[in-house]
Amino acid sequence: MQPLQRCVGDVDRFADEVWGRRAWVHGPTADGFEDLLSLDGVDELLTQHSLRSPAFRLVRDGRTVPLSDCTRTARIGGTSVSGVADPARVLAAVEDGATLVLQGLHRYWPPLVGFCRELELELGHPCQVNAYVTPPGAQGLRPHTDSHDVFVLQAFGSKSWQVWPAPAADAGDTGADGVEDVELRAGMALYLPTGTRHAARAQHVVSGHLTVGIHPTRWRDLIESAVARVLREPAWDAPLPVRYHRQPESVADELRRQLKQVGAQLMAADPVEPVGERVERFLTTRPPVLRGGLHDRLRLSTLDDTTRVRRRAGSVCELRAGDAGVLRVLLGDRELRVPDRLEPAMREIAAARGTVTVGDLAGGLDETSRLVLVRRLVREGLLEVVDA
Repeated sequence: MQPLQRCVGDVDRFADEVWGRRAWVHGPTADGFEDLLSLDGVDELLTQHSLRSPAFRLVRDGRTVPLSDCTRTARIGGTSVSGVADPARVLAAVEDGATLVLQGLHRYWPPLVGFCRELELELGHPCQVNAYVTPPGAQGLRPHTDSHDVFVLQAFGSKSWQVWPAPAADAGDTGADGVEDVELRAGMALYLPTGTRHAARAQHVVSGHLTVGIHPTRWRDLIESAVARVLREPAWDAPLPVRYHRQPESVADELRRQLKQVGAQLMAADPVEPVGERVERFLTTRPPVLRGGLHDRLRLSTLDDTTRVRRRAGSVCELRAGDAGVLRVLLGDRELRVPDRLEPAMREIAAARGTVTVGDLAGGLDETSRLVLVRRLVREGLLEVVDA
């Protein structure tokens, strides 16, 4: 099951009726979310990974616990490193009612690295993940809003939430008092649009949930990009008149005229350009996915026509025409430029859903050219070598 379906169930209905408009509760699902983070996983992260601030923090009664109460200074290679989690003190704080917050898990916890990458490629919007582990009887965070959309995924235990109407919600989307009480049990998910006021409440069992922050590209971003293109023209660099501050009425009249001109230029502008620019920015600024890359690089010299390769999980391969003789390849975290004669082979690789043999690549490439291309794509992280 794809990540977005796990979070919302009916993807089409979510996209058409819910996204950006109102809160949404889904589940519980049979698979749940414990594969993404379990209590054992939290224990491992805390006690075996030498977490360092800001990768973690502790919150008690809505206030952050001072770092000095839960960290120590460690020595690594003769260098003193501060802000390292002291597992014993962190465990004591959690036992005493503090909530443990694990931040930026999409960057280093393998199950969430893959999940987050696939989710943001489905959504078309960047995502990040924090985890919150709250002991029994503890009070969660106080009422607050977030400046981005959120999926709350209950991984284990349960937690009670209060959810106020979303800023864009229609009347009747919430309870009679305007606030919904939501009990999230393991395997359930809650979606909150940007600006939705919410609060976690005390519960009787340990709770572990993932907060997936979604940072949407907004219409404002595209409009600003379109306006910026118009304002690049040198005519708009002319200075205001001398003593303009003494004649605000005439300046306002001239501004009114120029705004009409800007409006006319915007109406005539090609909307495809700012949209394409935004799409390409998204498809070249994702975090790299290179797990297994060291293993692959160390055996590049052994590759031959019988070697089997495949697209790395979570990889991006979008092809764009470039300047004369150039094919642009968007790889998720960067752009690669190759000769356009490689386009047939690149299209075959982009469309591949399983393993391919180097010798079977199309495009009229000879053996040397095939190996040069495949080695380059392994180095770039698009392909991985498949063991026989």
